[in-house]
Amino acid sequence: MERTLQEIERSIIKKYRKYIWSKFIKAIREYELIEENDKIAVCMSGGKDSLLMAKLFQELKKHGKNNFEVEFIAMNPGYTKENLEREIYNFEYLNIPYKMFDTDIFQVTSDLVKKGNECYMCARMRRGALYAKAKELGCNKIALGHHFDDVIETILLNILCSGNYKTMMPKLNSNNFENMQLIRPLYLVREESIINWLNYTGLQALDCACTVTKQKNSSKRFEIKRLIRNLSKEGFTNVEQSIFMSSQNVDINRVLGYEKDGKYVSFLDEYGQNDL
Repeated sequence: MERTLQEIERSIIKKYRKYIWSKFIKAIREYELIEENDKIAVCMSGGKDSLLMAKLFQELKKHGKNNFEVEFIAMNPGYTKENLEREIYNFEYLNIPYKMFDTDIFQVTSDLVKKGNECYMCARMRRGALYAKAKELGCNKIALGHHFDDVIETILLNILCSGNYKTMMPKLNSNNFENMQLIRPLYLVREESIINWLNYTGLQALDCACTVTKQKNSSKRFEIKRLIRNLSKEGFTNVEQSIFMSSQNVDINRVLGYEKDGKYVSFLDEYGQNDL
């Protein structure tokens, strides 16, 4: 059963205050995601994460900050008619004043399927299209719906699959679009909380909705998600928080090397200069 719009909006501030609203506000403050006179493009894919993010920004405008503007943008990369209709239904039911624009990204990516890098290329092209649309609308930031679990999964993916240590940052300056920044306001919100909120609304959000690979739960990210879940079941206490905290507790004096501004620094470069 679908909840009323009033019930859904009130739940963010009341029912899910501790697990969603407070963590959303904490991320904005802790990582300085919103600044005076920002114009933020809230990017909505139709999935659970971006639906929640859009409503959080609306609530923030109503109950908190008013020193910034927002544009709610949604890209159609080539969704099926059914998925597109469901996405539009959710936007309108939730009273989100969306601006939809079309691209042929799914069609372009379909040519890369045999090469095995279609998901990577799709993500890059979609982000580029979002930046371009945001710039067209006069925005200086785009907001994406990546959450806490995306962050810790990215850390382990890089360690286990790429042999490097990188995290998903709460904000980034764009390399290709001048004076544009990417922010992630759901950075501290757990995926489980987002799922609980969506279940409460009674709405059905889009999943990946990819028309190219048509595969679910088969990616490396899903395997990492399952690994973290199993570690928790097997007695690793607070494993999710430990993974997250590792990215801000790096001891440079205890690593073999690191990269800074494109330059590699070996521990040997400063070996013997510091006391044990």
